[in-house]
Formats: sequence, structure tokens, C-alpha cells
Amino acid sequence: MIKPKTVKESIITMTELVLPHHTNQLGKLLGGQLMHWIDICAALSAAKHTQHVCVTASVDRIDFIHSIKLGDAVILTATVNRVFNTSLDVGVKVYSESFKEGQRIHTNTAILTFVSVDDNGKPIKAVEIIPETDEEKKRYDEALQRRENMLKDRASN
Repeated sequence: MIKPKTVKESIITMTELVLPHHTNQLGKLLGGQLMHWIDICAALSAAKHTQHVCVTASVDRIDFIHSIKLGDAVILTATVNRVFNTSLDVGVKVYSESFKEGQRIHTNTAILTFVSVDDNGKPIKAVEIIPETDEEKKRYDEALQRRENMLKDRASN
């Protein structure tokens, strides 16, 4: 069994360049392309934390705050917010950066749930996480609230 880890040990940062094949007719990044990058970044964070493959269980929320333009760099940063039994709540913050304009903008926030699996794809207990900063503790508490709401929704359906 691996000992508990801190949130900062799960950080993954990816940088992508928005190219023409990533955009719509208006020269803006396609939402589906961004969701693909978010899923990869979050999966890597979960895997880094657990040291196992982690599969997407749900995309709980993606907020689209600002559009991202052709030629912008997209910076995605993912961290594990909380670990339950086999599942992990992972948050991703997305920024666009125009090197030409020298401007960085927070464009998206996403929350996903992953499940840690063994080599046969069977769920396994995930490594516990220790939040240290006030912000990490806030996200840790919010993850529990999201989980409780999800379980209530499932029970009522």
C-alpha cells in the first residue's frame, strides 16, 4: 500500500497550441477538442497520484468562461481534489495565453471523476490525499459535497 500523498504531488500541467484543425469556422477552439485535453490532463493527474491507470467515470462539470483563439497556447493544470474508495475527484483549470498580446486569461474550469484500476481493469483502492493549503482544503470539502449530491441524485432516480 502506498502512503498518502499531498495534493501538490498530483499536479500535472500540459500546454497545447491551438492549430487550425482544432478550431471552428470562427477561429475558436472547438469545445470537444478542449474536453479531450482536459480528460487527458485529469487522467494523468489521477494516475500520477495513484501510480495506476485511472479511467474516466464522469465529467461532472465544465465551465466555459472565455473562448480560446487560433494561435493561443492553452495551459491546463490538473490536481486531485479528493480521494474516496476507488474514485478520485480531479479539478482542471484552463488558461489561454496569447504570446503576441502578452495576455493570460482563465478560460475554463472542469471537475471529473476517475476510478483507479488494476492491470485487469478492475477498480482498486486509491491512495489517500492530504490537502495542505486553505484552497486545497476548500476543494477537498467541495468534492465531498459534490459526491453526496451525486449519491442523493442516484438514489432518487
